[in-house]
Amino acid sequence: MKIPAIVALSFLCMPGPSLQAQTLREYPDSVVLGNEQARVILRLATGKVDYRFSGATLTNTVGYLSEPGGDVLSTSDLAQHPYSIDAVQDSLGNGIRINIRHMDGKHAIYLLQRITLYGEHPWILTDLQAGRTDQAPVETRNISPMAVMPGQKGQLTISGSEPRILDEPFDNDDWVGIVERHWPGAAGISYEFSSVYDNNSLSGMVVGSVRHDFWKTGITYRTAAIKGQLDSFVIYGGAATPDVASLPRTDGGLDGTHDHMPHGTMMGSTVTSPLIYLSGGSDVRTAFIGYGQVNAQLNGSLSWKEYAPVYWNSFGVEGVLGYEKVMMPPGAGKISDFLHTLDNFSRRAHPVLSIDSYDQSIYTTELLASLGKYAKRNGQQMGFYFIPFAIWTWKNNMDNTMVAGTTYPLKEVILKDANGKPIAYKDGDWGAFPLDPTHPATRQSIIAQLQKAKAINAAFLKIDFLTAGALESSSRWDPKVRTGMQAYNEGMMMLKHLIDSILGPDIFITQAISPMFPHQYAHTRFLSTDVYSHLRDDEKGFPNWGSTEASLATASHLGWVQGTLWPYTNLDVCIMQHFQKNPDLSEQEIRVRLYAMMTMGSILGDGSDFRQPLAAERAKKFLDNPKFCAFFSKPRAFTPLRFSDGDSFDQQMAFFLKDSLLLSLFNFNLQQPYSQVIRLREIGLSKGNYILKDFITDAPLGRIEKDQDAFSLTAPPKDALMVKVVPD
Repeated sequence: MKIPAIVALSFLCMPGPSLQAQTLREYPDSVVLGNEQARVILRLATGKVDYRFSGATLTNTVGYLSEPGGDVLSTSDLAQHPYSIDAVQDSLGNGIRINIRHMDGKHAIYLLQRITLYGEHPWILTDLQAGRTDQAPVETRNISPMAVMPGQKGQLTISGSEPRILDEPFDNDDWVGIVERHWPGAAGISYEFSSVYDNNSLSGMVVGSVRHDFWKTGITYRTAAIKGQLDSFVIYGGAATPDVASLPRTDGGLDGTHDHMPHGTMMGSTVTSPLIYLSGGSDVRTAFIGYGQVNAQLNGSLSWKEYAPVYWNSFGVEGVLGYEKVMMPPGAGKISDFLHTLDNFSRRAHPVLSIDSYDQSIYTTELLASLGKYAKRNGQQMGFYFIPFAIWTWKNNMDNTMVAGTTYPLKEVILKDANGKPIAYKDGDWGAFPLDPTHPATRQSIIAQLQKAKAINAAFLKIDFLTAGALESSSRWDPKVRTGMQAYNEGMMMLKHLIDSILGPDIFITQAISPMFPHQYAHTRFLSTDVYSHLRDDEKGFPNWGSTEASLATASHLGWVQGTLWPYTNLDVCIMQHFQKNPDLSEQEIRVRLYAMMTMGSILGDGSDFRQPLAAERAKKFLDNPKFCAFFSKPRAFTPLRFSDGDSFDQQMAFFLKDSLLLSLFNFNLQQPYSQVIRLREIGLSKGNYILKDFITDAPLGRIEKDQDAFSLTAPPKDALMVKVVPD
């Protein structure tokens, strides 16, 4: 039964300083729900829905259910669209929910579209539920609560002259970063979230899933011929894409879910899509913060009460397994001794010695425990590395491989393809094979690893290759778990519970290679894959991935995760001389790298061999710098003034940190300087007299006079600035 508009409104007319005006209006042909920032319009004749924000409009959107046999039923295919109104009071605030039941006598399936608008928030939440009037079960592996489709005359439009679409990879593996798509001719899939925005004004909209316990969410898009318009923009649960070697890395080659199987199905008397966040306005940076906050409120997040950890990681010296014997156990002791001499580096948090990807035949548990005792005398802690949901082994010996710490053979625990054959997560003669997170062997293996961590008194965990646990599979130990994301979420929940019970609740957890969501089981996550600290991906003598430029280009769009999803970010380690066998870095490259880590709110890690005199000398200059150390004790992400844009290595980016009056500029162009005009109001400053100072040296770089409302900063080619604005 439809509730009259005046009654629905009375639910929301409660006193409160943060509550904003919210209206519900009913007309013969439509229903309009809105507040000052957003508006939802239901077209009663067709069941189509419009969403309108400042800077972005979606018209004629539909929801749909795709059955496993291929039949697709959209909300507009059904003839009747009765609705009801509910008042909402929950952890997110006070709001109004409109429930639209799309139905008719020709179809046994009905589609229930639920759209919630909160009075005090500029965003909307929506999902789609499907059921049957004959009580038969419903099954799907593709369901969408909001789809813009050309066949439905749907359209997404944003204002501005430089429109962009943000294309997010499923995980941070393979050095695949975020891509900013340009008009016309852009098409692809973004995973979990996306943004459509104007690159000049930063107005536009943000969309993304805020539930991550069953579906992998895909966002397919195709631009129209007219700038700023999309005629296809579909958000759906059920994304599962293979790696296609013939395609570019960011266009289907390596940016997808890496699956070998279709997405699993949801089945029941009713099935429900992902819950989707939509927000638009004059500033997508604010909309992204809202997206992070809603994720954290609905799913939880970890906090960290102590100073942010600082750490040394062996991977930059040792290589993957330590078999080259570059560091060996005695070398790790010398690293500990050197770190002990860095008074500022060690002043707040106890530095962590993290032995990465070690071969147990070299770095045994007993040896690491001994190193831990030695490190403790130097005021340091131990870190522990392990892979919860995959095993690296020789492919031709897989039948004889046991899951470490258990009596189960790998072939019984590995995820399977449609033919029941083992899936290779990282294919090769020496490969990684995914473990079923629901299998008791996986739990036993994790317990065995955590017991080793306990034996060495580890206070810091680096968990890696987590995407393996999210792969789709034709079978699982627990048949009630139907999808890769459902298995991964349960596996991560189990892992966090075991960490708490075996090691205690005060263990710092960093995720390396992993999906971004679910986020709530760690304190930080790599924003990109391993970083080798050289300036650009095309730098001679270096690998063509893992540069500071590439990592910051992706990270410039992700600063919002710090303080919402995680207490900190992780931009991987800096390097004082060279990474493994790569050429030496210049001192300028090191400084640019540290500025990038500061800008992203990253924890501070280093991967240098301090037995080398040049590395030790630079560590005293940079890692022990009191200003760097003070900042990294409580890192905060800067706000971007200018994002990365496009595929060029010549990226030029600018950021500010309001509470500390810091500005950073990055110029990865090899030839041209980069000048950025900065308006005082953009960085939250009122007019006045200010001095611009170099962050490290305090050398004056310029002045702002009291009558100025803007000023300019210039970064030389291949360089960066970190500038402090000091009131005068």
